[in-house]
Amino acid sequence: MNDDTPPKSPPRRDSTPIYVWVTAHEKAGIQEMARTTGNSASGYLRKVGLGYEVRSILDFGRAQDLVKVNADLGRLGGLLKLWLAGDKRLEGYSQIELRHLVLMLLVKVETNQQEMREILKTVAFS
Repeated sequence: MNDDTPPKSPPRRDSTPIYVWVTAHEKAGIQEMARTTGNSASGYLRKVGLGYEVRSILDFGRAQDLVKVNADLGRLGGLLKLWLAGDKRLEGYSQIELRHLVLMLLVKVETNQQEMREILKTVAFS
């Protein structure tokens, strides 16, 4: 064994427990709060009891929604880039058709940006 290795602390299960009487509803609430912070109920209560700030972890479901909206924005940006670069794939369209297409793309970009803002409002970072 290396002398630089710090001594191991005993497992928490060998420590002294504190019993807290709660209703089934309170227990469910504590477990949910612990889950949203990435902690066990015991770890969550220990941190709160010792005065640590317990932060929620990112809601990964909502983060996936943001990734999808961002991908849509990327595709729309690609179409705009084709138009701005005068790509040959757009040669079959008239100026009026291209103008209409670009205006529709801009509306879609704005809609996606609003959707991202709404999703961000629901993501828990507290």
